[in-house]
Parts: sequence; C-alpha cells; structure tokens
Amino acid sequence: MKRIVLGLLAHVDAGKTTLSEALLYNSGSIRRLGRVDHRDSFLDTYSEERERGITIFSKQAVFEYEGASFTLLDTPGHVDFSAETERTLSVLDYAVLIISGSDGIQSHTMTLWELLSKYRIPCFIFVNKMDLAGTDKEFVLRQLQGKLGEGCIDFSDTGSGDFFETAAAADEELLDEYCSANTLKNDSLVRAVQQRKIFPCMFGSALKNEGVVPFMRLLSGFSVMPDHGSDFGAKVFKIAEDKQGQRLTFIKVTGGSLGVRNILSSEKNTEQEKVQQIRIYSGEKFTSVDSVCAGTVCALTGIRFALPGDGLGTEESNSLPMLVPVMTYSLDIPEDIHPNTALTKLRSLEDEDPQLHISWNERCGKIQISLMGEVQAEVLKNMISERFGFSVRFSSGSIIYKETIADTVEGVGHFEPLRHYAEVHLVMRPLKRGSGLVFRSECSEDLLSRNWQRLILTHLYEKTHVGVLTGSPITDMEIILTAGKAHLKHTEGGDFRQAVYRAVRQGLMCAKNILLEPYYEFRLEIPSENIGRAITDIQRMNGSFDDPVTLPSGTALLTGQAPVSEIGSYASEVIQYTHGKGRLSLRFSGYRECHDADRVISVTGYDPERDTENPCDSVFCSHGAGYVVKWDEVKKKMHLNSTLKEQAAAVRTSSESLFSCSSQKDFFALDKELIHIFESTYGPIKRKKAPPEREIITASPEPDKAVKKNYSDRDDTEYVLVDGYNVIFSWDNLKKIAEDNIDAARAALTNTLCNYQGFKKCTLILVFDAYKVKGQKEEIENVSGISIVYTKEAETADMYIEKVTHRIARRHRVRVVTSDRLEQLIILGNGALRISSSSFLDEVRRAEEEIRAIINNGT
Repeated sequence: MKRIVLGLLAHVDAGKTTLSEALLYNSGSIRRLGRVDHRDSFLDTYSEERERGITIFSKQAVFEYEGASFTLLDTPGHVDFSAETERTLSVLDYAVLIISGSDGIQSHTMTLWELLSKYRIPCFIFVNKMDLAGTDKEFVLRQLQGKLGEGCIDFSDTGSGDFFETAAAADEELLDEYCSANTLKNDSLVRAVQQRKIFPCMFGSALKNEGVVPFMRLLSGFSVMPDHGSDFGAKVFKIAEDKQGQRLTFIKVTGGSLGVRNILSSEKNTEQEKVQQIRIYSGEKFTSVDSVCAGTVCALTGIRFALPGDGLGTEESNSLPMLVPVMTYSLDIPEDIHPNTALTKLRSLEDEDPQLHISWNERCGKIQISLMGEVQAEVLKNMISERFGFSVRFSSGSIIYKETIADTVEGVGHFEPLRHYAEVHLVMRPLKRGSGLVFRSECSEDLLSRNWQRLILTHLYEKTHVGVLTGSPITDMEIILTAGKAHLKHTEGGDFRQAVYRAVRQGLMCAKNILLEPYYEFRLEIPSENIGRAITDIQRMNGSFDDPVTLPSGTALLTGQAPVSEIGSYASEVIQYTHGKGRLSLRFSGYRECHDADRVISVTGYDPERDTENPCDSVFCSHGAGYVVKWDEVKKKMHLNSTLKEQAAAVRTSSESLFSCSSQKDFFALDKELIHIFESTYGPIKRKKAPPEREIITASPEPDKAVKKNYSDRDDTEYVLVDGYNVIFSWDNLKKIAEDNIDAARAALTNTLCNYQGFKKCTLILVFDAYKVKGQKEEIENVSGISIVYTKEAETADMYIEKVTHRIARRHRVRVVTSDRLEQLIILGNGALRISSSSFLDEVRRAEEEIRAIINNGT
C-alpha cells in the first residue's frame, strides 16, 4: 500500500483543523465531525488548544483512502508557533496549504510558502470557506498565480482542453507532450506535482464538507510514495511527554526498518540507547507495534538523547531553521522555588522546543527564555503551571540582539594553572548576514593531534558564545582553529575548554564589533488618505519601503522592512489612525546592523571584562603558580607564534618580491631561486629526457583525453593554469561579486582571461573544483579560446593542477596561478613556474592597458 506523510499548513483561522476533521470523517477514521468552536475536534487534544481555538502542537492522525495510507500531520497556524510547523516540514512527503477564500493570501501564508520552497515539498492547495458571501473563485486563483506562481492550477476539471493547455504551460516537458498528443498523461502530471512544477488547487468548504471528497481523490491520484533506501534512517521532528510523563521521540523512518529493542545513536551523540516501545498515534490514542518500515511516522520510548532536527542512522541532521525567535522574556518564579530547581525543570521544555534557549542571566539574576510572541508566552505559563506545579510571570519582552565582527582577527587563549596546560589560536572572519557560525580547523596535525583538534571544535559547538558589546550571542562569522599546543603530561580535556572560550573572547575584544538587530518585512494596507502618515511613520522608524501601490479596492499598499524594535507594536497605532480600516502584516526577514547601537549598548551597560562566566583574560604559570594576564597583554606572553601575522608576512613577502619584478624574465628568475631552495631541501627535480619524437597536448587540458601530436623540435607554447576559485577570492572586484553570485564571478573571470589569452597567445586552462558536488563528473568546455575545467567529485582544483603539471611540465613551459603556498611547493616539484594571484592581476591589468593602447592607436 502506498504510504504518504501529508502535512496541513495554513494561516491562523483559515480552517485547517476543520479540513483535517473532514478528511478523517470522509475516510471513515472518525464517526462524527468535530468543530473547533465546539471544542471537540479530534486533533486539538491539549486543553489550551480547545480553550483558544488554535493548534499549538503538531498532531498525527492516520487514514486510508482509495488504496493509500495517509499519515496526517496537523501543524500550528498561529505565527507564534511557526517554529513547530517548520520542524514538522522536515518529514513531509506532500503538504496541503489551506487558503481562506474570504481573506486570500496573508503574510504568514507567504512565510509558509517560503518554508515549503526551502524544504522542496510538493504542495496541494485547498481554498476554504468558499461558501461565505463575497468569495470569488477566479479572483483567488489569479491571486494564487500572481503571488505563489503560475504553477497554481485549478484541478476541478482535469479532463478539459483548457486544463491541459494551462498545465502544459507550466513545464517544457508537459508542453512537448501536449503538442504531440493533444493531451497529458496522468503519470506526467503526477511527476510535475512531485517536482514542484505544478501546484494543484481545489475549492470548497471544509465546515460544510463541500469539495472535500474530490480533494481526497486528488490527493490519492496525484501523489506518489517516495523511494526509500534499504539501510535504516530516520528524522526526529518532535519531542513530547505522554500523560504519565514518559518522554516520546517522534520520528519518520526514511529508510530500512526499525524494531523494538533496536539500538539507536545519532551523528551528534555517540551515546547508544534501546528502543523500548514503538507507538503509532492517531489523535490521543496510539497502537503499539513491534516494528515499522520506511515511510512510517511513529513515537519511540526509551530514546532520550535525540532532539528535534537530529538524524538517525543514515540521515543527517537538519540545517539551521529559517524561523527564529526575536524576543526574550525574563521569568519571575515563586520565592520558595530555588532558581536551580526551576531551571532544571524548565530545561526539559527546551528538548521539546530547542529555540526556547532557556538560560540563567547572572547580571539580572533571572531565568531568560526566547519566544516568538505574547501568545506563546501565555501558553507556556499555563504549561509550566500544569506540568511542574508552580506559577511563573513573564516580564515584557525585549529584543534579541546579536553581534558580529567587521574585520578578521586572531584570538588567543592560554590556560596554564599549576599542572594544567593548553593554548589555542583561532582566526575569526566575518561572513555575510544570515550565515550563522561556521567552525573548522586548519591546524596541522604535526602541531596538534587530531583528537585535541576534535575536542576544540566540540567546545566551540557546545557553548552559546556572547559578544563584548551587549553580551548578546555572536553570529555571522567563521572561527578557524589555526594553531594549538598541549602538554604531554599536564593537559586535560577541560584545559582546552578554558583555552577555547578565552580565545573566542580575546579575539572579540581585539575586533571591530557590530551590533545587529532583527528586522521585520511589513505589508501595510491602509486607506489612500492615510498613506502620507504611514510613510512618515516608517521613516521615523528607520525603515525602508517600496513605492506605494494602489489596490483595486482603492486602498494603498506599502511594503518594506523596519526594525522589530520600532514596528513591533505599530499594529495598534495603525488601527487607531485608520479607524479600523488598516491592516499590518509582519514577518521576520533577518538581522541587520542596529540603527541605534550606541543607545542600546549604553542602556545595556555590559562590561565584558567583568563577565566572570565569559573571561577574556588568560592564565599563565610562573614559579609554580598560575597568574592572570589581561586580554590585551596575552599576545606578548603566548607560546606559539601568531598564525595571522605569519600568513600576512608570507603574502607580503611574496607580493613585495613579485611586485619588484619589472619584467616577465624577473618572474622566471624568482621562480628559479625558489626551485634552488626546493632542490637544496628536497633534492634535485628529476626530468626525464625527451625521446627523439615527443608529444604535446594541443586541444584538451585533460591528460587522459588530450589530443596528441608528434614533433621534433621543442614547442615554445606557454601553458597557463589558473586556480579559478583561488583567483576569485583573491581579487577584490571578483570577491565582491562572488558575495552575491558566484556564477557571475566565474563569468567575469572567464571574460577577463579570454582577453588576456587572446593578447598573450598562450594556452590558458581555467580550473574550478567541484569536489563537494555529489555525483559531479569532470567537464571541459572551450570559451573563446580558453579551456574551462570543472573537476569531478572528490577532486579539487589543486589535485587537477598537480596532475596536469606533472604531465606537461616535462615538455612545455608551464606557469600556474595560485596563492596556495602548499600548492606552490608541489608545483615547483613538478617543474612548473608559479605566480601569485595578486601578481597575476597586475599582469592582466598591464595586458588590458596594452590592448586599450592598441585600440586607441588604431582609431
């Protein structure tokens, strides 16, 4: 039987839970239709859900229809619980997006649509509440096609000629099929739906059970069960507790099978735990089974290490969520409850929702928690009272700020009290907005063993590192382990933890820091006479906006972005000055530089040097006792050399030597000096004597597929091999382009080198590596006289260049453009000459000047 995991998504009050009731009722899974307003719906089982009439937690139900088994996951529609919705998306095969026929597409609808696009989930659309007066099917369909895409197609009549024409326009393959056969096969439409080229739409009323059965036939007929592997894999998407307080780990099995008493572990956690029970839920009730196969959604008991987003078996953990809280609240707890006791109990809620970020703030002496909004705070307050037996009170929410850096710095941490030792060097580089934190190692294992390096990376991952401006979490930077030192006898694991934490803080103290604040993307619909007031308000908020648009209804539409701190409470003001006619929709759009950073820093009053939980200073040892060295004096005392200064010195020395060369002959002379150094260190470079008749590569730079010819005299053709990505990220103009579009940067480099090659009359080979691209095969193309090579999977550009230079440098003059020092050494060993990316830029510019001079003289 076909098994499909189907999710229901909608803006709040669009009728999502009502549709789930109708689906279950028409499939025979429930005997009567429940209603949200009657507080007896099948899936809203939590008391707060029935009281408020909204879905708070994702719920599971199982129904069968026309030979297919559907696992229905009903997700929250309120924006405050959208993080729960996003976690559920990771396990869906298909989604149903419910649109209110009376309200149309709203702000949260667009957020859900972006989530579906991010997770590449095929989607069906059900336009609900079409029984209400004033609803217009054609108007809603045009709105869907205008905002969600032309792939939104009415599937009410799938046999008409108009339907085939509309569907064929959504995809070239469908168009070719329709032109040749004047019809479309059902399999072709199913494939187009699965590939997100078509989004079938149907209209009806879930409350009156109108259009629901045809929609169920649509779901059954146009969905296909995804392929599953034979090896076990599963995704964790939810953590909950049953009525007895037993922890439930909800998973979707994505490959193989799982049985009771199987041992599980995740890629993040080496701890192994045994599955005690497997439950398949439908509403509040569940059925215990001994095993489940791929495609099944179930709950496990006995598994305590897993968290939402974790992968089990062959599955990888999920990436960073798109929806994150922007407000933090302080909790006031009863005086008879010790903060440590309360914190321990509240941390169990963090397992269920990892984005709560429950922590103890030493400065204000309170527990703090990150939330999406006021409604989530109220629900959480009641949940704490029910589950833990004590009442809490939330303070008014405050903005979650973040911090990043503007320049590259090196942080040094040293921890050496008596009989302890560790030193860590971290290079910290800024990344573009929204990148988060990236940790990696470039440290040689000759300097620090692999086990210690792994431990250092673990310590970087395990902690929420805070900045030095306001004590807010840091983001958007790359932290690279470049050097470290351990003692054979005295170093313990905890020593590196202290050194790592201190290195991060010391680097932040040395850097130019930037305070970031969250921004909302807003959509403001107001009467035209109020547009002037709205524009003035947005400008006052330090927001930006597009040109106002007049809607068919006569109202004005203003869209743009503004700081959360300014526009977060603007909705009530809009209602007031428009006399209830205006409507403001907000959705999170990311972090940007804070518009009033000085004021925020001043009000916060954070002193990084007094933060005892996050020390900036290091500990050294002298005369058998440890002593503290201030952060700005650490680099004078550190035991290892500065890796950042070494890199800068190497680049400066290379640049000075190359820039001092006045001719190409000087470049070769410099390389000869380096060859002499290489040979004195590693021995002479052995060159094979050429046979009487030798071979030369004349067409393709690929050694195994090259076109060869025999010749008696040495060919003086010069070969220039360019490490493409190395050059792109070394030339400032290309690096700037690459920040927005790497394809555009490749095209710009290609165009520049075409001109250079045409002027120099050399054989130029431009190499881009694709070693991380799964399944990538080696590709070679010729563009205006230069050969462009895209390496195969698991092969870097360096590896390709080494392979080519080893073959052709024996018989030809070869230069390689790269700033990779290790690569330069290998190139010399192969008998080729090398030039740095910066020096090659000067050579290219001189060639361009000569080209312009020739053109000017010719005109």
